[in-house]
This record gives sequence, structure tokens and C-alpha cells, in this order.
Amino acid sequence: MCTRVKTSAICVLAFAGLAGAASAQTPAPAASVAVEKPTYTSIPLEIAVNKPAAEVWKRVGKFCDIGEWLQVPCTITSGKDGEFGAVRSVAGEVLVGKTELSYTYTQTARNDRPYNLYHGTLEARPVTATTSKLVYTIFFDNSMLADDAAREADKGRRVATFTRALQNMKTLAEGGTLPPAPARGRGARP
Repeated sequence: MCTRVKTSAICVLAFAGLAGAASAQTPAPAASVAVEKPTYTSIPLEIAVNKPAAEVWKRVGKFCDIGEWLQVPCTITSGKDGEFGAVRSVAGEVLVGKTELSYTYTQTARNDRPYNLYHGTLEARPVTATTSKLVYTIFFDNSMLADDAAREADKGRRVATFTRALQNMKTLAEGGTLPPAPARGRGARP
């Protein structure tokens, strides 16, 4: 360790040499995924459920329950289902917030596309002692889409996907059986 004044010049040279060696090993930075002028949008959706919120959440509120109600494969790839930092295979989503009857997740940045700050929150909200509603809100930046028409088309696709997901959650929470999953296009993301 370089603590004495007499050796400070040597220490500076040693640290400079270490810094140079470290920077020589550091890979070049990836292309920026930051969006210069984001346009944030949100899609709040909800559906009434004829069951108490706690029962609804018990049936459809685990982080990887998305596999059943969105009818896509889901596994926890890192961490533990329901714990902060858990990662699910659906779009590499990470659990970043939760309460007794809700959770919030995000999709991570990727080097091959601009980062849209996608976040989703699913909540079972009590209405009466015997009824509740499921509230699903997604939030993201749609500025990287070509124009207003493309943004509206994207929003319409997301509304359709998550409206179907809410209907499936309601069906499951009320004790029903889901219809077969609709055909999905290649590379489709929620």
C-alpha cells in the first residue's frame, strides 16, 4: 500500500500502470441503447372478478403464473419466484417491486435495440369482501416507432394481448378453464 510521502511518486506510477492495464482489458462500449427524446405512454387495464382479492392473487399472482394466463412458456431463470430480482424467461423480465397483492416488473436493456423502459404492474385490488378487480398497467417509451400510426398499432396489439390475459386471469381465479392459446407469431413479445 502507498501511504508514505517518500513513495507517493512510485505509487502514482504503479496506479497509473494498473489503470492502463485495466483499460486495455476493458471492451469497447456497446452502441447506446438510450433514447434521445422518449415519449412515454401507459396502458391501464382492469377487469372485475367475483372472488376476494387474496384468493385471486393466490391463484394468478405468482411471478411465473404469467405462463398459464398468457399461455406462454415461463420459468424462473434467476432468483426465486416472488422475490426481488427474480428473472422470468418471458422477455427476461425482472421483479422490481411487490406488495401483498401486486408486483411490478421491468424488461432489461438489450444491446440490439433502443431501451423502451418497459414496466408492468399487476394488482389484485379488493372491491368488497367477496369481489375484487385485477388491474394491469404497462408503461413504456414508444418514441422509437416510425410514426403515430405505428404507435397506435403497437398500443392496440398490447391492449388486445393484455385484455386477453386479464380475461384468462379472471377465468382461472373464478375456477374456470382456459380456451386453447391463440397462435403466436415468431418472436412475439408481450
